[in-house]
Amino acid sequence: MMIVSPQVSPLAPEDTRRSSWMAAAQCGDRVAYDALLRDCVTPIRRVARLKRVPADRIDDLVQETLLAVHRARHTFDPTRSFTAWLHVIAERRAVDLLRRIAKHGHRELHAPLAYENHPDEIETDRQTKVEVPPVFRDAIASLPRRQREAVQHLVLEDRSLAETAVVTGRSSGSLKVNLHRALKTLRRSPLGQTRGSR
Repeated sequence: MMIVSPQVSPLAPEDTRRSSWMAAAQCGDRVAYDALLRDCVTPIRRVARLKRVPADRIDDLVQETLLAVHRARHTFDPTRSFTAWLHVIAERRAVDLLRRIAKHGHRELHAPLAYENHPDEIETDRQTKVEVPPVFRDAIASLPRRQREAVQHLVLEDRSLAETAVVTGRSSGSLKVNLHRALKTLRRSPLGQTRGSR
């Protein structure tokens, strides 16, 4: 009896490109990593539309997915489909985002002007310990300290508002305001401008 080994289907050209960028990024190539992250925006936005993420939250999903890719980049096998791997991460983040919206939507008022007019609290020194991708580093470093702190705890460390409030000694409302402002600023960064042009 002849045993036939399963055939591995060849990767599509875009997958070959993305997988090679990720392989280079895993070896420390920052230029390849920046190119990869920029190239990921369109497929993430496609997942957002398929999952029916509200239009005003799609940019949040893009940011959260790219940060999740960064945290999990060492687990990617470059011989596999990068697009499929990215799709799974984006879907999980979309589900998480939709759950948060459903859980908090009925209790929270969407009032962008209230966020803009809310004063920042007095800033305190806190060192950022989590490594971030080069494409985000400068944009995050330029944020006011309170906003950087909100990004660090709520996005990079994926903590809940309650946990972050305990760690920082700040109110949940203040943390949400600062995260909202930080994400708005990051959307205006070179990465955010690239998203808008696609």
